[in-house]
Amino acid sequence: MRQMATYDLMETMRNTNEWLGATARAMASYPVFGLTSNPMFDMVEAWGRVTERSFARMVTKPAWGIRTVVGEDGKDHLVELETEMKRPFGDLVRFRVNGRREKSRRILLCAPMSGHYATLLRSTVASLLPDAELWITDWHNARDIPVSEGKFDIEDYTQYLVDFMKFLGPDTHVIAVCQPAPLALAATAMLAEEAPDAQPLTLTLIGGPIDPDAAATEVTDFGRRVTMGQLEHLAIQRVGFKHAGVGRQVYPGLLQLAGFISMNLDRHAQAFSDKIAAEARGEGSERDQHNRFYDEYLAVMDMTAEFYLSTVERIFKNGEIAKNEFVVNGKSVDIGKVTDVATMIVEGAKDDISAPGQCLAALDLLTGLPDAYKAQHLEPGAGHYGIFAGSSWRNNIRPLVFSFMDTHAERKSKATSKPAVTLAASND
Repeated sequence: MRQMATYDLMETMRNTNEWLGATARAMASYPVFGLTSNPMFDMVEAWGRVTERSFARMVTKPAWGIRTVVGEDGKDHLVELETEMKRPFGDLVRFRVNGRREKSRRILLCAPMSGHYATLLRSTVASLLPDAELWITDWHNARDIPVSEGKFDIEDYTQYLVDFMKFLGPDTHVIAVCQPAPLALAATAMLAEEAPDAQPLTLTLIGGPIDPDAAATEVTDFGRRVTMGQLEHLAIQRVGFKHAGVGRQVYPGLLQLAGFISMNLDRHAQAFSDKIAAEARGEGSERDQHNRFYDEYLAVMDMTAEFYLSTVERIFKNGEIAKNEFVVNGKSVDIGKVTDVATMIVEGAKDDISAPGQCLAALDLLTGLPDAYKAQHLEPGAGHYGIFAGSSWRNNIRPLVFSFMDTHAERKSKATSKPAVTLAASND
């Protein structure tokens, strides 16, 4: 009950701040205050508007907002979201572009389960969609999943990826961004041993903690400083009575958000101060840069306690992926079994979450993969988000990833096709 009370207390605080913002906005915007020239009322109204919106976003799942894609014919084609595999903890969702000839590139984008929704990859999706058929892993908020659905840890996450890859088939390219990178690598290794015909064409790992000890960051240092007992005591709570997942143990999104903000508190405080001042001057807008960023950044989701704790213990503390000692459902996963899935590593030179070297460690684990099937790219000046969003991704990384996909798709196509002369000889 203590854990549930703490969870509900956080929600009460969020709800109260949203109400205070709404009240301040409404009170300070009364027309009668227009009779005075005191700028205080403009500042109070601006503070209320920004505060109400910010705290409301924390419990709102963002929309994808990708309505159309321009086709080769120069026309806008409508985009529809279709759930092709529905699971309790996450779905496989397709972005179907209506009226467009199907693209040869088929991409599965593995979104991170690290506190934000899959919509964090909105700009990545928007950049891939014009040139590919695209699917994404859409993870659910743990607070909305009944306890009766059971547990969900990193082994379950890996099995979900295996199932999604099997469903899409062997002509698929997989891109894993950040947190799912080590588990996507493990899922590919599982397929190499259990269902070789279902392996993807290529695997691209972007800024993921394959070997967290390869380069220390504040994230890895935190994982080393705290014990699992301390982490469970401080971070894990039970979902309160308001949600369908009542009683489920989770790492709450609001607690995660507090941690995110504390890492760059000065920058966030300045951003909100500037936004309030802009609103008071009448220079704010609904879709300005501040709102576009924070509408997504503040929208957080709960993770199941077992997923969060197993990630910290098995990926960061024990380094099971880095040591090639990962086990799923009692069976060892040997990354060296991957022999035919071309793998590309993308890192950012200024990544302070998954520093250069952490993701690159995957290539050393792929002992059965020929060097010709391995590629790596270090993007100069790019931070963590810059390697999958923004100009560095659009102008430099995305073309390299597409070129890598096309090269190895063509290689595999040639390897599986027989020359016509051979077929003729066999018929004689």
